[in-house]
Amino acid sequence: MARTTGTYERSSVSGETVEAFIPLPLPPTDPPLELGGELTPLLAHATERLRLLDVAGDLIPSVDWFVYAFVRKEAVLSAQIEGTQATLMDLLAVEASDDASIDADVEEVCGYIDALNFAWEQLTRPDGLPLSTRLLSASHARLLRGARGASKQPGEVRRSQNWIGGTRPGNAVFVPPPPHRLADLLSDFERAMHDTSTLPPLLRVGLLHVQFETLHPYLDGNGRLGRLLVTLLLRHWGLLSRPLLYLSLFLKTHRQEYFLRLTAVREDGDWEGWLAFFLEGVASVADEAVATARELHAIVGRHRERLLLRDDATLLSLRLFELLPEHPLLTVNRVIELLGCSRPAAGKAVRVLEAAGIVRPLDARKKSRTVAFEDYLAVLRQGTEL
Repeated sequence: MARTTGTYERSSVSGETVEAFIPLPLPPTDPPLELGGELTPLLAHATERLRLLDVAGDLIPSVDWFVYAFVRKEAVLSAQIEGTQATLMDLLAVEASDDASIDADVEEVCGYIDALNFAWEQLTRPDGLPLSTRLLSASHARLLRGARGASKQPGEVRRSQNWIGGTRPGNAVFVPPPPHRLADLLSDFERAMHDTSTLPPLLRVGLLHVQFETLHPYLDGNGRLGRLLVTLLLRHWGLLSRPLLYLSLFLKTHRQEYFLRLTAVREDGDWEGWLAFFLEGVASVADEAVATARELHAIVGRHRERLLLRDDATLLSLRLFELLPEHPLLTVNRVIELLGCSRPAAGKAVRVLEAAGIVRPLDARKKSRTVAFEDYLAVLRQGTEL
């Protein structure tokens, strides 16, 4: 089904004239979305898988473990899609370290975590910012907090023309709207987030993600913020009560199809094809999140039981064990800080966990050793290695 999804306007960038795309407001109306066919069962399936993920969060004794884990995994994957080389282990090593210096790649990942935590808190606080351009810009400022983002107008809608792909504007794969059109387009975007559309919320999430990527309203960070937006919209419409679903691993795995689907929306009006892909991704990622949460919970349970059966288990070693899911890499200095104990007591607690086979040293030759909750990390880091 062919439909027009926007118009073109000539724009000048770096001395070249380009055709910038101006998307029509959401939702599509000429013709309206065709919600029959494959979209109906895909929507029902994805909605049910999301519901089961939310229920799983209620059943897990310590859901904060999984929020901590999933947020960090998503931050790493979202940054990797943009070319950042940091891995999950790189991020966790920095969080466990006493060294204040941070690699630029890891700094970008930390910016994503900061942006997500800020935006989610705003949406959950009675006096917080609503889902809006203002919230997205405030989150963007945190996303680009590092040295690389300092020159990219963090927190500000762009004031110059950008382009995507290609070696120069003239051979770009896609040219977003010129800056003078963004104020009106972002107002339309906000209205689409808050209107009384009868479209199912999950479909609206899919539409808004594409619209944000099409607007590309910031100089940098649009891809990461656009993926974060999916999570915020799920919270906005009550589809998920905790930040447990992220699409970056799915989009990283199916990156070529993702870009083809975006192009098909802009050039052919194929919103239905994009939504089918999006719903398949939501269902797949929700299932994986539930399975991962169960597996991580089972690992913690097995290791806790092993520790409790040991004669050398101490109160401090048990307290340290309960902190491992949120601190899967540890140094003795960090243990002292977490437990508020002496160095000898911290060292003994670590040795008990080592003797039980719960943690293992990453490099025993180093003076300041780092130990890892290896079984837990083996599950968590799947898909995050380069």
